[in-house]
Amino acid sequence: METETIAIPVHKPKPKWLRVKLPTGKKYTELRGLVDKYDLHTICTSGSCPNMGECWSEGTATFMILGNTCTRSCGFCGVKTGRPDTVDWEEPEKVARSIKLMNIKHAVVTSVDRDDLKDMGSIMWAETVKAIRRMNPETTLETLIPDFQGNKRNIDRIVEVAPEVVSHNMETVKRLTREVRIQAKYERSLEVLAYLKEQGARRTKSGIMLGLGEQEDEVLQVMQDLRQANVDVVTIGQYLQPSKRHLPVKQFITPDQFKKYEEVGLEMGFRHVESGALVRSSYKAHKHIN
Repeated sequence: METETIAIPVHKPKPKWLRVKLPTGKKYTELRGLVDKYDLHTICTSGSCPNMGECWSEGTATFMILGNTCTRSCGFCGVKTGRPDTVDWEEPEKVARSIKLMNIKHAVVTSVDRDDLKDMGSIMWAETVKAIRRMNPETTLETLIPDFQGNKRNIDRIVEVAPEVVSHNMETVKRLTREVRIQAKYERSLEVLAYLKEQGARRTKSGIMLGLGEQEDEVLQVMQDLRQANVDVVTIGQYLQPSKRHLPVKQFITPDQFKKYEEVGLEMGFRHVESGALVRSSYKAHKHIN
């Protein structure tokens, strides 16, 4: 009798270039203490970012607004999906106070998708930027926004408060968008980025993850599409699976390949290209202002 053979997925061990040292240093220790003491919420800690120590030592941190439950269920993202809580209108002041307590020089603000709200959270976005400006006039800002379903009035609210950098991530190549981002649309994200620039955004930025099964020519195509949309800065990093429920890692990209994408991106005309295994969308964010 023949025995049926069942293929068991093999866990891919992380290569040596993805191993990181534990964060240390006086500045990191001070910020870590403040975060714990005042129960401050940063993506750096909740997302276990591998660059947390480096970014904090340079006075940069990332904050998430509009709760911690997303209305979308992207296959790569570790943020909880479901019905979000009601909007906390005290949140702008809380974020601004957190930035002041931590003495952050450059703050990155992001959010979950709030497709359940009529304004998709854009009013809260604007109020948060205004609060940060009032309380921290010397702090520079990057807003890593959702697509707001392409609604121009919602996008205008971001442009009107004039953060130094406005970012919206493509996340992956065109062919994989439906699988990776589900409710998002490749062309819509490009349109959002192009519209931001047309309306006067000072500097625009986008990021993609590699290792989801994309081909080199597809990566080069999304980079070219971003340049067509007049995007100034691009970040390229390695996708890492948040849990067994999420999309698997198809391949680990080598440092040489990341370097190639950086060189090609600069040749294309991007002002900054951050390309490396441990790069995340807010990595070296303070350098993307000038």
